[in-house]
Amino acid sequence: MTLYIRPVSFVESPQRHDGRTERLAGTMLWFAQVEWIQDGTRRLIDTAAVPAAIDALTADEKNRAAAIWRNLTRPRAALTLGERVLRLDQPHIMGILNITPDSFSDGGRFVDDAEAAAAAGVDMARDGVSLVDVGGESTRPGAPVVWEGDEIARIQPVIERLARSGTPVSIDSRKAAVMEAALAAGAHMINDISALLHDPNALEVARAHDVPICIMHAPSQGADPHEGGAYGDAALEVYDWLEARVETLIKAGIERSRLIIDPGLGFGKSVAENAAILNNLTLYHGLGCPILVGASRKRMIGALSNEAPADKRLGGSLYLAVKAIEAGAQIVRVHDVPETVQAARIWRGLRDAALTARA
Repeated sequence: MTLYIRPVSFVESPQRHDGRTERLAGTMLWFAQVEWIQDGTRRLIDTAAVPAAIDALTADEKNRAAAIWRNLTRPRAALTLGERVLRLDQPHIMGILNITPDSFSDGGRFVDDAEAAAAAGVDMARDGVSLVDVGGESTRPGAPVVWEGDEIARIQPVIERLARSGTPVSIDSRKAAVMEAALAAGAHMINDISALLHDPNALEVARAHDVPICIMHAPSQGADPHEGGAYGDAALEVYDWLEARVETLIKAGIERSRLIIDPGLGFGKSVAENAAILNNLTLYHGLGCPILVGASRKRMIGALSNEAPADKRLGGSLYLAVKAIEAGAQIVRVHDVPETVQAARIWRGLRDAALTARA
């Protein structure tokens, strides 16, 4: 049996619907119904009726459905990033800091100036990001693979400076040696677009360090992470892939509470497939891990807005960031920090007003 449960029908004021809504993964969102997806059919079920729908299943089916339901309705553990603890009841902004000559959006700004790069990261923290994601290799389509020694030389001095400033840092790399060097320099999290599959030593590095790990879906874990994407139902197939990878990593000794999932928007996926994933994003809370979404300045924004170039995609980036937040994404990864932080704060203010409104 194939079964998925997608929360839908969100309400602003759950206190007005006592007993008829459920809180989504400990976030500031409450839903009144789910889309019950079973063996290719879809139907809407009120949240109050979900336990009975689970009880009506066979024993094996019941176990899977009950696990998904627990994942959808239980809070996520906070992330510990050095001395900083990120509670996941509200969304967090991750700032992108590329130390590369060729990233699709902002490559070349800091590749030879660690001081300026670190200052930019500190500015992001001042502007409200919860962590800065430092990368030394472009993963745009067609980008060349960077030797790990060069990648380390790019990111290490920047991370050292950011760590000394007290700024939480994640390392955006798929190479074990780079991860190790970044963690030694003071990084607090691993963000691997290959889900620890590109480098055979990456899993051991991740296992050896008690830090959060973001695993992303990509159709290939080889040199080109965009290669080979072909889907029947992109949203469900990416879910299946991430579910299998999470279970594999748990069996390998990494606790679920350390794992963050990223559906990999733009990596070997068409505009329609990216849209399907975003439109079904609440589904992924069923995996029981925090969700990270990176849609900032990506090609789909240009494709949906008269081919706007990367530096003219602020409006689309802001919309997709808020859309992810409204689906319960705990982290959004962005280039345009002050604008996205402001958008998230406005969203938070409106949610606070709704949640404290009198019945």
